[in-house]
Amino acid sequence: MKIGLHCNRFTWPGGPPRMRETLTAVAQRAEAAGFYSLDVMDHLFQIQGVGPAEWDMNEAYTTLGFLAGVTDRLRLGTVVTGVTYRYPGMLAKQVATLDVLSGGRAWLGLGAAWYEREHLGLGIPFPSLGERFRRLEETLQIALQMWSGEVQPYRGRYYRLAETLCSPLPLQKPHPPIMVGGGGEQKTLRLVARYADACNLPASEAGEQLRHKLDVLRGHCEAEGRDYDTIERSVTARLAVSPDGGGATQTPAEVVARFRELAAAGIGWVTCSIADVHEEGVLELIGREIVPAVRDL
Repeated sequence: MKIGLHCNRFTWPGGPPRMRETLTAVAQRAEAAGFYSLDVMDHLFQIQGVGPAEWDMNEAYTTLGFLAGVTDRLRLGTVVTGVTYRYPGMLAKQVATLDVLSGGRAWLGLGAAWYEREHLGLGIPFPSLGERFRRLEETLQIALQMWSGEVQPYRGRYYRLAETLCSPLPLQKPHPPIMVGGGGEQKTLRLVARYADACNLPASEAGEQLRHKLDVLRGHCEAEGRDYDTIERSVTARLAVSPDGGGATQTPAEVVARFRELAAAGIGWVTCSIADVHEEGVLELIGREIVPAVRDL
C-alpha cells in the first residue's frame, strides 16, 4: 500500500509570511519519511469540514510547481481539480509543464466540482451537475489528445480547440496518470473505467460500501473492455496519530489495522489529511511505524 499526504490546509503558525518555510519543511519531511505522494486540494476558498472559508487556501498548480522545486521523489497532483476552474487545454498544459519540471512526477486529478460558494464568489460559472459531468468527459478527451502528440482540432459540445499542440509533451509515457475523484456509480465510475488510470473514493465509503463501489467499477471496466487491475484504487482519509493514542488520535497499530481493512477491500493508495502535519514528529512517526508496516499490503 502507498501512503500519500493530502495537504488540505495552509493555515499554519506564522501565517503567510512563514508559509514558504513551513510548506517546504512539510514536503521534505514527508519525502524523508517515505511517503509516496503529496497532493493538494484544488479549491479557492477553504471548505467546510476543514475550516472557515476565510482560512488560507493556495492556488493548486502554483503550489505544485513550488513543491516540484523543493522535492525529488514525491508524486505530485490534485485530489482533485474541479473541471469548471480552467479551460481544458490550459489545464492539460499546466499538468504537462508540471510533469516536465518535476522530472515525470505529475498526475492529473479531475472531478465534476461541487463548491458553489467559491464559484459565485470569484465569478466562475457553475453550470448544472449534468453539464459539469459532460464537460468533465470532454476535458478528459482533450487532455489525452494533447498528450498523445496528435495536433488536430477537437470539436466537442462545450469546447472547441483548433489545434491540440502541447510542447513540451509530458515526460511520462503514454501520459501522466489520470485520476477521477468521486464515488458516483453511474457517471463518475464509468468515466474512470473509460479514461482514467486511478480513482479516488472517500474513505467514509468503508467496508461493504467500498467493496460495492469497486464492484461497480469492475462492471464498468467489463463493459468498456478495460482490465480492472490496471486502475489504481485510492481513498482520501483523515489521520490523527500519536505514539500512545488517546483523545482524538489513534496509535500506529490502530492505523495499520485500519489500512489493512482498506487493502482487503481493494485499496492500494491512501492519501492522508493530517491536521497537525506541520508539527515536528508527526510525519516521522508515520514514516517509522506505518509506512513500512503497510508497504507490502
